[in-house]
Amino acid sequence: MALSPKGRRGFTAGALALTAALALAACGSETGTSSGTTGASASAAAGGAQLVQPGKLTVCTNIPYEPFQFKDDSGKIVGFDVDIVDLAAKKLGVTQNIVDIDFAVIKSGAAMAAKKCDVAAAGMTITPDRQQNIDFSVPYFDATQALLAKKGTGAASLEDVKAKGLKLGAQASTTGLDYVKKAGFDPTEYADSAKELLALQAGQADVIVQDLPVVLTWLKKPEIAEKFEMIASLDTGEQYGIGLKKNADPVLLKTINDAITQAKSDGTYEQIFVKWFGKKPGELG
Repeated sequence: MALSPKGRRGFTAGALALTAALALAACGSETGTSSGTTGASASAAAGGAQLVQPGKLTVCTNIPYEPFQFKDDSGKIVGFDVDIVDLAAKKLGVTQNIVDIDFAVIKSGAAMAAKKCDVAAAGMTITPDRQQNIDFSVPYFDATQALLAKKGTGAASLEDVKAKGLKLGAQASTTGLDYVKKAGFDPTEYADSAKELLALQAGQADVIVQDLPVVLTWLKKPEIAEKFEMIASLDTGEQYGIGLKKNADPVLLKTINDAITQAKSDGTYEQIFVKWFGKKPGELG
């Protein structure tokens, strides 16, 4: 949500930075994903880019957030964001290494300031508030929100949710949460998307707000589609960006921007998009 001080994944970042930094030592686990080469020095392998670990592009994310980043059946972290960052890692000639860490620590800039990672790829909307604490790549995904409800509510909009007195849920620290709060709602907040979905399934919420691609991915599962339905999409005009430390290393930033721009021009981006969403860019809504 571009005008919001929060986002998907949005507490006010300045208030979180100190607490987040103190919590870093206890946060996150690392899982590597393969791309490029390993074992090279940071400066030589990365063409001068300054990296946290030699031979690796270390990426902070927050899982699960399917289909952007999540663990597959083998326990490997995969997803749309992973494939996009892999393009930059390959340009650098290094391996992508993923750190699963609390999203608030990512958004505040504390994770990168503490050298927990080089970049953040976490379905993260570019907002002015976040840009005060971290730098962003060029946008790599046009996002919007959606409402997922149990079948039979008769609701088809946020206005209906309010009029019918339905219980609304949202993921904490997200642009979706911000959007419904600005619309006058006080939703129950859940720590991550998985807990939010569980709350809907358990009847703790009648309707939840979440990024449209996440909702569409949930609805591909028969057990979800049987009992729940998307009742509305909310055009919030959001765009995701890859986050970097404030005053980012120009070589690293340029490499990421070049990787995204080239992928969009040569067809690679569309291939990755179709792989994870089953539709071409612009066709999700």
